[in-house]
Amino acid sequence: MHKSLLVAAVLAAGASAASAGDTATTAATPTVIVIKDFAFSPSALTIAPGTTVTWVNEDQSPHTIADNGKAFRSAALDTNDRFSYTFAQSGEFTYHCTMHPMMVGKIVVKPAGSSS
Repeated sequence: MHKSLLVAAVLAAGASAASAGDTATTAATPTVIVIKDFAFSPSALTIAPGTTVTWVNEDQSPHTIADNGKAFRSAALDTNDRFSYTFAQSGEFTYHCTMHPMMVGKIVVKPAGSSS
């Protein structure tokens, strides 16, 4: 119970810092994408450079995470398995599950305060 509350508090703090444009806090805040019901949630995410994103498979089926530009690729993730990647450079990263190509997501990495 306490662990769930702590995770929720950390995620809420990260969302608050991201909306305020605090690059240092945003970059240090872990970000989680949940894989459930054959979808990535959230399916689109904007983060600051230096942010680590962790995908967690909550489905009963295995899934992968593969960047279309080949910057990162996970092994097959079984239920409750995790994959993390740190986005060091700005850019747009569209990714998909190689086992279920209809599952797609996008990460946009840009410095806080950047409008483009």
